[in-house]
This record gives sequence, structure tokens and C-alpha cells, in this order.
Amino acid sequence: MPPKVPHRILVADDEAAITQGLSAILSDEGYEVSVVSDGQTALDELASGDYGVILADLKMPKVDGLALLKELQSRSILTEAIIITGQATIDSAVQAMREGAYDYIEKPLNAEKLNRLKALIPKAIEKYNIGQKNRELSSKLETLTHYGELTGQSEEMRSVYQIIDAVAPSNASVLILGESGTGKELVARALHTKSHRANGTFFALNCAALPKDILENELFGHEKGAFTGSVNEKAGAFEMADGGTLFLDEVAEMPPDIQVKLLRALEARVVRRLGGKKEIAVDIRIVAATNKDLQKALKDGELREDLYYRLAVVELFLPPLRERVSDVQLLANEFLVRFSQQNNKQLAGFDDSAWEWIHSYSWPGNVRELKNAVERAVIMARGEQVTVRDIVPRHLHSTIGVNGNIVNGSAAGRANGGAAAEESGKKTAGSKSKAKPVKSGRK
Repeated sequence: MPPKVPHRILVADDEAAITQGLSAILSDEGYEVSVVSDGQTALDELASGDYGVILADLKMPKVDGLALLKELQSRSILTEAIIITGQATIDSAVQAMREGAYDYIEKPLNAEKLNRLKALIPKAIEKYNIGQKNRELSSKLETLTHYGELTGQSEEMRSVYQIIDAVAPSNASVLILGESGTGKELVARALHTKSHRANGTFFALNCAALPKDILENELFGHEKGAFTGSVNEKAGAFEMADGGTLFLDEVAEMPPDIQVKLLRALEARVVRRLGGKKEIAVDIRIVAATNKDLQKALKDGELREDLYYRLAVVELFLPPLRERVSDVQLLANEFLVRFSQQNNKQLAGFDDSAWEWIHSYSWPGNVRELKNAVERAVIMARGEQVTVRDIVPRHLHSTIGVNGNIVNGSAAGRANGGAAAEESGKKTAGSKSKAKPVKSGRK
């Protein structure tokens, strides 16, 4: 069946009978076909035209098939190549496959081989279309500042966006790794909203915030009379997220015996309420998160290894703010606008001293700390701009001189002398434009 939308195919062969015959056959199949008689002309045509597939003879004047393949790759031309080869050049055809050819067809082109070619072309075009979409996505991501509820245009965040785009359409479980305050729940929500489950429920549960008995009840629910005071039945998180996504935050904080029950629920996709006998089937996607050092958590038995492998079908690392310093100004400005509107204030931005401190501080509390700092600054600001005394928390005011300048330019090092420096064992040097990254402890 001809494709609904014509795709362009280029035929390159120095035998007129081949080009004319293939042109006629493929035109009848609904394709838009152009023909050339040598490799150099083929390259020129591919550079100026949007072709999904090229059918290229391995032996051509000026530029042969192998050289053409190498040029396609060096020029990042996405056109898929199907090589046409004579019986004596089969070894070269195999080499062409190694150089990136989609497939090859042997001469003479009898009915059987033409039928095979007709079957190959739609698959090659599909691969070409995927490549085009990926290139368009990469181009968009280069200038993207917002992705769902996430904000950032650094290379580190673009990598996160690309992983989300690749993983979201699947049902694979995802384990998000990252320090506290980096936005792990926002990543989980992005995975949900970009999936086919977007119309279903997104249910978030913090495993560290609840005592063991309450956590088990929240996960699996209970039947009426299951325990003293249970006068009504209650559905748990698994049931409530049926058809959607269940986000388990700080999953490594879950008690070991509940980890066992969670593992069984993930494997069987059924749950049993507390006090119940009936197994209830659930259709959910699991996204989990932790801020712990996974290797240590596994070694110390805090997280079961079998549960880890079930949760971490895909592992996604969310970088700390000090490793994406180019996003700090973007985030600070966004928070300034948001909290100015919420507090009915007209602020013209941050003054130079405020920016100097913002850029030099290492933000051990990550995006959450920056957000809280800007909200506080907006509330405290009395002038047209946020000053360094507005943005710097009280316990760090000793790093500010009487004229509002940072003392010895050391705000980042002093501010980071607590949790972040203790975690990394390294001193962070501050500068106006960039804070030196501190290792996150991820292995």
C-alpha cells in the first residue's frame, strides 16, 4: 500500500536501466523518486534535499558507495542508505553495513529481490523519521528553559529532559537519584504527564514521613474491622493510583518488612488490603526516589537489593544546583517574579551585590533553598531591588561587609562550611559567575 504522505527516495546508479526501472517501480508505490548517475551528484542532492532513503550502487563513478556512507555520517545527513551490489562485492556490502548502511540488495534485481526492497524501504523511512524527530527534539532542548514544572537550560538539565522523553512513554519503573531539594518529585510528575497515563492519578507518598504501621496502611489500605478503629474500608496508594503513577519518595527509608511486601506487589501487580483476603489487581507505573548513597544503602541493608533492581529499571540522576550553575540566575529570576506577584510587590530585580552572593554561594539545599531564599528576600525587600542583605540568611550576615559587599569574596566557602562541605570533604571556592562543583557522593 502506498504511503499516505509521499517520501522522497534518491536512486544513485551509473546503469540507466537500473535507475529507470527502480524509478518507475517506486513511483508506482507512491514514492517521490529522483535519480543520479554518480556518487558526487548524489551527495550534492542529499545536501540540498530532504530524502528519507537513498538506493546507492556500491560501485559508482567519482564517489563510490562506501565513501558516500562515510560522507553521510561526517555531514550528519540522516538519510538511510540501502546499498545495491553485485555478487562479486558481497564482502564490500557487509563492510557497508558496518559503515552505517541500513541494508543491501544484490544484483540482478529480480522479482523476489524487488519485493524485499519494497519491504525494506518503509522500515528505513521509519528509522529516518525517528532520527528527524530526535534531531528536532535536541534542537528544541538546546533553547528550552522550562520542561513541565522543571526549570533549567543547562547541559545537565537537557540530559535529564532527554531521558524523561525517552522513558515516559514506557511502563518501566524509574528510580530518581538526587540530593534533597533538587526537584525529584517534579521529575516524577513530568514522567507521568508525558506518558499515556497522564489522564490517570499521580499519587505521591513520602516513605520517610510516616511511621511503619501508617505507611503500610497508606500503601495497601485496609478492610473494615482490620484493626481497632477501622470502621470503614480504605483503599491504599496502589489502588488509588490504578491507571496512573505511584511516586514513592525516599523509598530507601522504608522499613525492611514493608520492602518485602512492596516487592511482591511490584512483581505480581496485585495488592491485598490489611485484614483482607482478596487480591486486587492494579495497573500502575512506579516511580521512586531517594537522596541516599545507594551503594551504602545496599551494603548496609537499608534497601533490599532485589527491590532496588525492580525499582531501577531506569535510573535517573538529578544533579545538585552547584553542578548546574548556569541555571541559578534563571531560577532566581523566575522565583522573584512569582513571589513578587504573590506578595503584590513591584521589584526591579536583584542589585549587583545580591547577584554576587547568589552566584558565589554553593546552595547546599539546592533549588528548594534558592526558592526559600528568594521568597524571604521579596518579603524583606524595602527598596526597588533585592539587596544582598535581603537575600542572605541571618546566620550568614557575618559574610557581608558594612557597605554590602561580600567579605573577602568568601561567602560561598563560609556558607558551604556546613552540610555540603562535610558531605563532600572539599572546600568550595566562590566567584561572581560560578561556584566550583562539589561532588554529590553518587557512585
